[in-house]
Amino acid sequence: MIRHVCLGVFALLISNMLFANEVALKPDHPDRYVVVKGDTLWEISAKFLQFPWHWPEIWQVNPQVENPHLIYPGDELTLVYRDGRPVLELNRGQQTFKLSPEMREIRLDEAIHTIPLSIIRPFLTKPRVVGAEALDAAPYVVATSDERLLSGAGDIVYARGVTEPEKTDFNVFRGGKVYLDPNTGEELGVEAIYTGDAVVKEPGEVSTLGLTYTNREVMVGDRLLVVEDEDFELNFFPRAPSQPMNGTIISVFDGVSQVGQYQIIVLNLGTRDGLESGHVLSVYKTGKTVRDAVSEDRKATVTLPDEHAGEAMVFKLYEKVSYAIVMKATTSMHLFDKVRSAE
Repeated sequence: MIRHVCLGVFALLISNMLFANEVALKPDHPDRYVVVKGDTLWEISAKFLQFPWHWPEIWQVNPQVENPHLIYPGDELTLVYRDGRPVLELNRGQQTFKLSPEMREIRLDEAIHTIPLSIIRPFLTKPRVVGAEALDAAPYVVATSDERLLSGAGDIVYARGVTEPEKTDFNVFRGGKVYLDPNTGEELGVEAIYTGDAVVKEPGEVSTLGLTYTNREVMVGDRLLVVEDEDFELNFFPRAPSQPMNGTIISVFDGVSQVGQYQIIVLNLGTRDGLESGHVLSVYKTGKTVRDAVSEDRKATVTLPDEHAGEAMVFKLYEKVSYAIVMKATTSMHLFDKVRSAE
């Protein structure tokens, strides 16, 4: 897949940092590393840095030197020091490149990505959170062919509410769990469970649609949402938020009770809170409340401190919620654990 991206903004972001923070190297960091297929930028960063999201701070900006911006298998990364500060140089053959703010056309499918795209791609390609009012107002499947209870790819279904003849391609969704803020009780959105794709064959008050793809059975009552433009971001630049963030894990996908590396979590933070794609948040296991057996008050309790459990990176944003992937888990995480701005 060829994408046209402007990475000058990223270079500008880096140049604005001016190495404001000391970068913490890992004590056992290598002096060089050759990139191999299957690496991710986060994993490579973790070989050199205690905090992988500080990766941009160890690149030296040099606008006079041409730079491909992204890293490819076979590239060699060398750790050197400039004015006492660590700098990573990218070596490709006999030529050394340094980061420069320049627009380039690049093949992202060949470059090393920040995180495993295979895990997050399903969450990028289909809308997953909608307002309850939007789902209620969407066209819906009113009947299936031959009075079937369940329909699949190749079947015909009938829908009401398809009022715009020029819009013929729809995703089929089913309303799922309602996301509520655990602190305020505010409704943050409704999980939209993707069930398949449909195309209008005959418009009308009751429209006839053909199911072109299904990943689960389509039922009467399922809703139709117009297919969205799939021009989504494939490359991420991890960084700590510029302002304090405090939130909570409000849902975990796959129905697991304990969250580990590369699992997807839903946060009660979104664009209205200033959260951005690529922001890294630290996850804290909520401290337990236990009885104080020493206190003279036999009913006395004490809440233990929250325990750092790992880091997660935001990759999909909505107004009130966001999706993040757990990049590191030092201990198990759970529903309603807290998240804060990473160091």
